Parts: sequence; structure tokens; C-alpha cells
Amino acid sequence: MPAENLLITTTPTLEGHPIRRYAGVVSGEAIVGANIFRDLFAAVRNVVGGRAGAYENVLADARETALAEMADAARRLGANAVVGVDLDYETLGEGGSMLMVCASGTAVVVD
Repeated sequence: MPAENLLITTTPTLEGHPIRRYAGVVSGEAIVGANIFRDLFAAVRNVVGGRAGAYENVLADARETALAEMADAARRLGANAVVGVDLDYETLGEGGSMLMVCASGTAVVVD
């Protein structure tokens, strides 16, 4: 879990936790390759109620990987929190054959 002993938030501050030091911008990325997409689209039968469960699971895993990498980068800078977190999703490769999930934020030390 990326948040273990590390506060992560999309807000610029943490109520009740004053920022004592800004450690720097941190990020983490996860790229899901074409073979996974092929497998997912082959399993479209998994769609229930207009939602593709397998596809959502792959996206959730990629998001957690990106957040975990970002959290690790923050810890290496001596931070105990990341504020202003932003998640971006981007297609890459020919025909959008890959998906990149990027998590970025500002590593800080809070009380």
C-alpha cells in the first residue's frame, strides 16, 4: 500500500499538519502494454452493466503502482507526505496500444 506511514492527498495542504519543509516534486509511472489490452478486449464478455471489470482492475493496478512509485520517491527525499497529487492517464504507441498512468505531487515534511 503506497500510503503506509505516508500521507497522500490531492489538496495543497493537510489540515492539522503544518508543512515544515518542501522536499521536491515526485512522480511515479506505470505503463500497461499492448498484450494486456489484447487480452482485455478478447474478454469483453466480462462486461456487466456497461462496465468492463477486467479493464477496471488493470487500471486500478496501474494506478496503485504509479502511486507506490511516487510514495517511494517521496520517502527517499525524507518526506512523510505528498500534497497536490495529480493522476494522469495517457495512451502511447501506435494506435494507442499502451496506457501510461502517471502520479505526481510535492513531497513534504509535515508535523
